[in-house]
Amino acid sequence: MSKPTLTFGYSTLASRLSNIVLPDLANNPNWDVLITVQSGDKKPPTVDQLLQSPKGERVTTKAFPGKGVAKLRNQVLSLSTGDYVIFADDDIVFHPEGIAKAIDFMESNPDVALVLGQAIDDSGSLRKNYPSSPERLSKLNSARAATYEMIVRRDMVNQAGITFDENFGAGVKKTYLGDEYIFICDLISAGLRCEYLPVVLATHPTVSSGSGWGTKKDRVARALIFDRAFKGNRTLPYLVRIAFGLKKIGKGLTFTAFFKFVFKR
Repeated sequence: MSKPTLTFGYSTLASRLSNIVLPDLANNPNWDVLITVQSGDKKPPTVDQLLQSPKGERVTTKAFPGKGVAKLRNQVLSLSTGDYVIFADDDIVFHPEGIAKAIDFMESNPDVALVLGQAIDDSGSLRKNYPSSPERLSKLNSARAATYEMIVRRDMVNQAGITFDENFGAGVKKTYLGDEYIFICDLISAGLRCEYLPVVLATHPTVSSGSGWGTKKDRVARALIFDRAFKGNRTLPYLVRIAFGLKKIGKGLTFTAFFKFVFKR
């Protein structure tokens, strides 16, 4: 039986192409890389910019005008060819052992559409307080998900018609984060099984777009995410913001900011 194929789907701006460190394709013939890149403005990336993209036998680069990482993630879902897809930013280093464990789990559980794993920082420490044992993902325990922690079964996701909400994520002015959480919520709403596994999939720098809490911009963006995640329910977004915000008081969120967060102010 042949090994399942895996596409590493990178999404970045043209100015950051040279940051990408490719996974070990030489020792993993069932892997390939798809790099989706945006210019950041209305024009497509220039030839000189695209020359900075990593090259290889199983490396493909696709260029697009505009900005918005969720748009590129959707191109990855549409254009990739692997049985499985793992999403990547330009500053990610992947861990083959953890990826292999996650895919083995998905191969043994063919009804699983998504696995959420762990990431470490530059020092080797886990980036979050992850659960120590596997658990089924729900809308209540997946809000801290990062895209590079996610592996999806491509055909299952595409057949369900689930994509990243392009009104959220890096590159969007107001709701500049939350695209990965909303993606998981939409999979769950569609009845697809999503699981968390305590395996390290990647290394990512300590600071990221999801780290901030200190400004009104951060607070409002995070508050609006829950409206979208629980779309169609008027009460749950407020209850979830209360529960989520209480955990953050004293950790970047003051009491005053907490009440503003609950009411999206």
